[in-house]
Amino acid sequence: MARHLLPSLREKKRYVVFEVYSAKAITKHGMINVITEQFIKCFGMFEAAKAGIIFVEQREKIGIVKISNASVDKLRASFAMLDTIDDQKVSIRSIAVSGMLRKAIAQMGG
Repeated sequence: MARHLLPSLREKKRYVVFEVYSAKAITKHGMINVITEQFIKCFGMFEAAKAGIIFVEQREKIGIVKISNASVDKLRASFAMLDTIDDQKVSIRSIAVSGMLRKAIAQMGG
């Protein structure tokens, strides 16, 4: 019989809605790789594993990342240090942080 963790023992998660400002469109695959690599470059592989970065949804230049509650500020810092994706100058801004995916998707614009 499988036992589940109590809700109080589970790790808390947050959904970070971000927007990418660039002159041209950026591929989804390129964006995911670059953001993950930048987080690892800034904080190391161990912190990236603890953060549990998962890309939930992405539309054109806006996306949602699921991350642990303790690592939200680190993700925002790695956004600030990122300046190029696919050899294009970019700027990434976090729009909102939510504990519920439904509210994060509403921040994306539906």
